[in-house]
Amino acid sequence: MVSTASLTLTRVAHSTTLIEIGGQIILTDPWFSEKWGYYHGEPYGMTLADLPRLAAVIVSHGHYDHYDMRAFQAYPDKSVPMFVKRGIAQAARAVGFTNVTEMDAWETAALGPLTLTAAPGKHAVPEITFVIAGQGRVVYFGGDTLLIPELTTIAERFPQIDLAILAVNGLRLRPLLNRQVVMDAEEAAELCAILKPRYAVPTHYAFTGGPIQDRLLLGYDGTPERFVAAVERRAPATVARILAPGEPLVIPERVGVV
Repeated sequence: MVSTASLTLTRVAHSTTLIEIGGQIILTDPWFSEKWGYYHGEPYGMTLADLPRLAAVIVSHGHYDHYDMRAFQAYPDKSVPMFVKRGIAQAARAVGFTNVTEMDAWETAALGPLTLTAAPGKHAVPEITFVIAGQGRVVYFGGDTLLIPELTTIAERFPQIDLAILAVNGLRLRPLLNRQVVMDAEEAAELCAILKPRYAVPTHYAFTGGPIQDRLLLGYDGTPERFVAAVERRAPATVARILAPGEPLVIPERVGVV
């Protein structure tokens, strides 16, 4: 039997979350400012100034709303380990961060008692997703990937996932391309059926491009409520929880694990 560490997820906004495993706190896809065409659509659950001491930062891809280094340069610990998609490290280094590691799918990195594994992802730009494992816990962070066949390999490599953090807004680029670049709610629920996480939390659903962008360039097809309903139908072994900004979710130990 394996003793398990504490596991808590706190949603900040959009795809920015705090994952705490046994006292190690990992920040995902930091976005702490806004500009024209990029609005959170909800309050911050925590300001950048209120962040706890971080064990690491993980970044799925180089879009501003997931990799906001202009704002994040205010974080005081410039030696915090950062793990980012290969090819985008310069944006973090340019604002003073000194411990930046680029990764591609299936590369791994040690983070104290935890192992960080980059996993496949697909978006409008090159993307990775992440599996964080250790101390009897496994967390999948899906960035804002599409549902792609390569994600089935995650379930083969990590058969006991405690928590999946999944984008659900089905973002489309329109009108000429009409190209979907993020999973919608039902696709995220289908990924739950594949990965079989014990818990799943939706993200990436309140974002808005503002009235002009939303009318002319962007389309959305997915809500957290639809995700919860779809998980109940397609992945009934998974508990889906919607978190308000700043709300923590404590994941209990697996039954039979001591």
